[in-house]
Formats: sequence, C-alpha cells, structure tokens
Amino acid sequence: MSSTFFTRLARFFILLLFQVLVFNQVHLFDYITPLMIGYMVVCFRCGTSRVGLLLWGFATGLAFDMFSNTAGMGSSAMTLIAMMQPSLLTLFAPRDATEDFTPTFRTLGFWTYLLYVFILMFVLHSVFYLLDAFTLSNWQLTLFSIGGGTLMTTILTVFIELLVHPKT
Repeated sequence: MSSTFFTRLARFFILLLFQVLVFNQVHLFDYITPLMIGYMVVCFRCGTSRVGLLLWGFATGLAFDMFSNTAGMGSSAMTLIAMMQPSLLTLFAPRDATEDFTPTFRTLGFWTYLLYVFILMFVLHSVFYLLDAFTLSNWQLTLFSIGGGTLMTTILTVFIELLVHPKT
C-alpha cells in the first residue's frame, strides 16, 4: 500500500473526529453549521481515479451520516462534490500542471484556491441543506443555512490549509 492511502485514511479519521465531536456542536445563529468533511474531497490530486474519488467521498459521507444521524444527506452531498472535483480542478489548474498536481495555496494561488474551495463547499452545503429541508416552505432559512455554512466552512478550510501548507 502506498503512503497516499495512509495519508488519506489519517485525514479521513481526523476530519470525521473533528466534524462529529466539534463542528456538529457549532450552530452559529442556530442555523449555520460547518461541514468540514468536504475538505477530504478538496485535497485530492489531479490524477486521482474517478472511481477512487467517488468511493472516498461516499465513505466519508456515509461515516458522517452514521455518526451524525443525517440519513444519507452527507453521503449524497459528498458523492456529488467528489464527482464534480476532477472537472473543477482541471478548470482551475494551470495549463502546465502535472498528473500529480495537488490543489494548495502555493500551486493554485490564494484567490483561485479560495474560489475552488468556495464552489465545492457551496455545492456540498446546497445539497445537504436542501435535502435536510426537503421543502421550500421556509426557503429563507434554507438559503441562510447554505450561505452561512458555505462561508464558515470556506474560512475554516483556509485556516486549515494555512496550518497544513504554510506559505514559505
């Protein structure tokens, strides 16, 4: 087995632990909860197979669902962003990027990386909260949850990225 697998497995357990024990308890204004499990999909390299990416995304979402009692909302949202990630990364990656291109601040640049993360987190939160509401009767609160969760998760992802890959 390669070291990439063990790195992903460690990231999986750390993100799941923090999501379940810390971030699920954060409810800013009673509606905004960050879904940091999306960071798992953000970190995948450009040459990762689509099947592997979908399996990692689904497994992360399924584990989140089991510990958070969210009945498949996490796994469906994570599977969708795992399906979107290769196309989105190809769109934002430099033209001369290699096969093992990893999205970070140093490789993409700050604003490009921020936009890349924001789009993935927006889709993740949109699917998650729309499945949670499953109606548009209270659409203002759903939009508030989507926007606030996306913004909060994007900011937290930037801080995590600065800790993991500091600019030198």
